[in-house]
Amino acid sequence: MYKTLATLTAGAALMAGAAFAGPNIVSGPGVNPECFAPWTDETNFMQWEAREGPFRVAVVNGFVGNTWRIQMIKTAKAFAEDPSIAGKISDFKVVSTGTDAPAQLGAIEDFINQGYDAIITIAVSPDGFDRVIRLADRNDVVLVPFDNVLDTDKVMQVNEDQLAMGRMFSEFVLGELDAKGVSSGKILEVRGLPGNSVDRDRSIGINEVFAADDGDWEMVSVNGMWDDGTTQKVVADAIAVHGEFAAVVAQGGSNGMVQAIQDSGHPWVPVSGESENGYRKALSEHSDAGLKGISIGQSPGLVAIAMKAAVSALEGNVMPQLISVPLPVATYDELEDGKNFWSDLPDNFFTVNEFPPCDVNISGPAIMAEDESDS
Repeated sequence: MYKTLATLTAGAALMAGAAFAGPNIVSGPGVNPECFAPWTDETNFMQWEAREGPFRVAVVNGFVGNTWRIQMIKTAKAFAEDPSIAGKISDFKVVSTGTDAPAQLGAIEDFINQGYDAIITIAVSPDGFDRVIRLADRNDVVLVPFDNVLDTDKVMQVNEDQLAMGRMFSEFVLGELDAKGVSSGKILEVRGLPGNSVDRDRSIGINEVFAADDGDWEMVSVNGMWDDGTTQKVVADAIAVHGEFAAVVAQGGSNGMVQAIQDSGHPWVPVSGESENGYRKALSEHSDAGLKGISIGQSPGLVAIAMKAAVSALEGNVMPQLISVPLPVATYDELEDGKNFWSDLPDNFFTVNEFPPCDVNISGPAIMAEDESDS
């Protein structure tokens, strides 16, 4: 019944002379700018026709082989049950399709054809989505990529500034090296999932800062897939092959990075990493011995902001095309047990899940109570 009604509605729109439904480009400001902040002053604003809830919402994940993705799925499920939004969602589904782009595109198309109102996705690739974007517009479905976003301005997207994160990673370790009087040496860069915009943009930021520095740096790059086990192996292998590094700049898999450094007997050096609880524990414990690091959180909780943005768009609110979520940063000298890391939570728990301007605060126990299976 729902699919038939959606088809008739789309047909009526076409008869009225509109090639597509989808959003209109409108003037800002948008709704709740403290939460849904536009990326820049040049960001466009979008508005979909308001409709009656509750809504059918799906999350189409790709890769699920690391702890960040697992926690993201658990967070999505926990947020869908949160009283602040549960009454606005009538049907909630989560699927993970792996790293194959056609499989992800097929899953998105299937949810569109089933009549879902909004689809949240972490894109396997930053391009190749033109067909599903057009299909979403024809069916007036709100498609919201987040984290690994698309190279397009045709959909509403939610992200943190990955280029800025990469720059901050490098700027921190360079500052620590300068304080030690170190101006040359090998730098180990631990990259993430190949083909993703997050990995690409962070790496660009990391390398451009070192390239612009006056020091004599040799960059060595390995791929850790943002996964602790993979990162531990590739960092250990890099140390075995290349010897001592002046610093390690890791996009993720930060627990594995620290473990590899410790197991190899490599001296503690300045490091960068994500917001894993174990990584922050290690910085707190070993900073006096030389493990001075920065932790910047690409929170799995971004999925909650994307879900909240999708529902807001379905309600007819004016929304930025690209929503900027501030980078949550903590350095080794700012860490406090019970505040920005937790000694009683698992090492692979990502610590940043509070977004006060968005009234999103998903507790660790609520997240950990969920599972990562498709639903």
